[in-house]
This record gives sequence, structure tokens and C-alpha cells, in this order.
Amino acid sequence: MSSAVSSWGDASQLLAAAGVEEDPSYYREFTGEDEKAVLSVAVRIQAAWAANDADTFAGLFAENGSLLMQDEQLTSREQIRAFMAAGFAGPLKGARVSGGPLLLTFLSEDAAMVITEGGIIRAGEAGIAPEGEIRAMWVIVKGADGAPQLLSHQSSPVKG
Repeated sequence: MSSAVSSWGDASQLLAAAGVEEDPSYYREFTGEDEKAVLSVAVRIQAAWAANDADTFAGLFAENGSLLMQDEQLTSREQIRAFMAAGFAGPLKGARVSGGPLLLTFLSEDAAMVITEGGIIRAGEAGIAPEGEIRAMWVIVKGADGAPQLLSHQSSPVKG
């Protein structure tokens, strides 16, 4: 999906505005302008994890955004912020995430679904432990300002 003007925004500009360096290899085969703009949400989530920044992490969600992580179902930006702040201050301190897209589907002009693979790399670990590998589903929508934002994120372990 390649077009001269992206209706989702410009990934390079979205990332630069967030202070995140763009890594073109992250996009894999999803190199259309709209695809890259949608995937910029995942790149910014990874940067928020690397910084252990709960405010930035939660700010990427819609106000009524949803996050299912482990056994926790969070249903608002504030719940997500509080959960991640507690995690970054405790068991997720120094953790980061790594991964990449497997599938990107536009559901409408204003909604996309992304499937990623990856996982959490805990402080002191060199990579994702096999038991930490996940697949995640992201529902990304255009916000009121037209920029992509995360409506829903759910992750599941690859190994039971």
C-alpha cells in the first residue's frame, strides 16, 4: 500500500515529534506510507518501554483505550498509566520490549489491525527469554487530530 500522501500521517515526522529515532528495518515488508504511520505507534510504544515512561506509554492510547496484559484488563488511559507506572517502578524496572510486525490490515479508512511478534526483555537480560515470547494484536485508529493512536492492545504468550 503505497501512496504519495498518507492519510495517517508521516511516520518519520510522527517519530521525530516524539523524539524517537526511526529504524526503517522495523517496518519489514510494510513500507507503504500509511503502513509506516500506523506502525509508528508500535515503535513509540517500544521507545516508551525503553525509557520506562508510563506517561508516554499511556499517552499513545485513546482516552478509552484498552490494554490486556497478562491477567489485567485495563479500560482507560489512566488505568494503563497507573499499571505501567507501578510496573516500571517494580518488576518491569529497566525492562524494554522488542519485536516487529507480522500482519497489518486496514479495517477502514480510520482503523487498522496489526499483529506483532516479540516480547519483554527484562533488566540484565540480553534478549527475549523463550517463555517470554508473545504475539500481540493492536487496533490502531485515527485520533481526533488525525494521528494514529492505540485503541486496543492484547498480548498472548507463544508458549502456554
